[in-house]
Amino acid sequence: MLTAFFEALRFLTLIPLPFLPPMTRENYEETIARAMAWFPAVGALIGLLACGAGWLAGALWGDLARAAAIVIALAVVTAGLHLDGLSDTFDAVMSWRPRERKLEIMKDSRIGAMGALALIAVILLKVAFVAAAGADWPRAVLVATTLGRWADLYGIFFFPAAREGGLGRNFHDFIRRSDFVFATLQMLVIVAVICAFGLAPDAWPAALLRGAITIGLTLVAAHAIFARWTKSLGGLTGDTYGAMCEIGEVVALAAMTARPF
Repeated sequence: MLTAFFEALRFLTLIPLPFLPPMTRENYEETIARAMAWFPAVGALIGLLACGAGWLAGALWGDLARAAAIVIALAVVTAGLHLDGLSDTFDAVMSWRPRERKLEIMKDSRIGAMGALALIAVILLKVAFVAAAGADWPRAVLVATTLGRWADLYGIFFFPAAREGGLGRNFHDFIRRSDFVFATLQMLVIVAVICAFGLAPDAWPAALLRGAITIGLTLVAAHAIFARWTKSLGGLTGDTYGAMCEIGEVVALAAMTARPF
């Protein structure tokens, strides 16, 4: 089980793990299958690393620098994996071309206008929401990075792959119901602990309610977007998973930092 966690960590980040055996053609499918169930926990760890960068930047320069440092740290730790998927996806789905041409656009390493706009929008929104979080910024960041990876699993499990071969097909073919259930329970526990941590018991109901609303909004956004992309592309790809991770983080940050009515 611990090995599967480290496999997920190796896949989702650039953290060196030299004690793991190298991934080969023979063990690739097995490795992917056992790693997926740990995506939410790895997301929380990614958020924790970003919080470290945010704490340092905030101590030296203030709230806006903290927010920018967190967003940059998230991109660096993940080697821009999800941001790349975001730009490729929006270049494709906003092109209004036939399905086959959209899938070709997603394979193109060049970035177009819509991809650049999506990147700018996501980065600006993340910085704005983290800066607006006040003293609760670690809670918002950790919940967002956890839910972003869980949203990916929702799409992997419930929606078809767009084409034969590729990362999207591998994920969809090898995820099991038990993996998704385990990941969902894991996500619920992580979010509950993060929301309640450090608060007095009488503040737990409100904090847990906000966490539950954040989960619900992330789920609604993921389902609606994945359904739209499935209609447009005939299914999902590795790029769309990366895009949804970024969008899921934005939705979760928005929900966690919104002012109460």
